[in-house]
Amino acid sequence: MILIGLGANLPTRAHGPPRSTLSAALGTLAAADVALRRLSPWYESEPLPPSSQPWFANAVAEVRTALAPPCLLERLLHTESAFGRRRGEPNAARCIDLDLIDFDGRISRPGEIPVLPHPRMSERAFVLLPLRDLVPDWRHPVTGEPVSRLIGRLPPGAGIRRMADGGRQP
Repeated sequence: MILIGLGANLPTRAHGPPRSTLSAALGTLAAADVALRRLSPWYESEPLPPSSQPWFANAVAEVRTALAPPCLLERLLHTESAFGRRRGEPNAARCIDLDLIDFDGRISRPGEIPVLPHPRMSERAFVLLPLRDLVPDWRHPVTGEPVSRLIGRLPPGAGIRRMADGGRQP
């Protein structure tokens, strides 16, 4: 199972609000041999660290592709760039963020790119909650812990909520 985290908190001129932009990115990926299989419900999450930025739209997608992990990561980064993402300051507001979360349970060797599973996913409610909705029995490839246990270890008061329509439609 290949899982991609989706996030954005700025609109784009071409696609509008963050959720629309992320949905358009899924369509672009599908045209580039990265087919959407399933999509979690959408969530809104506060920026980390807390700031005056707008809240993020987040989801997790299960995709199918014949691409190897490095090629998939390259495709994700290319898609971000094509949608207007400019990397600069860490934790800055962004119009699109596509993270490779898990690739068939692979565990990267030291120095290997991409780092799998995503190194900070266990600390992020905006990844874990949609992931639990999509794959309730998912286990962390390194620790073997179920997603529900990882969620239980998150600090209290994580600023995240399921979007009102909670839809699974991109």
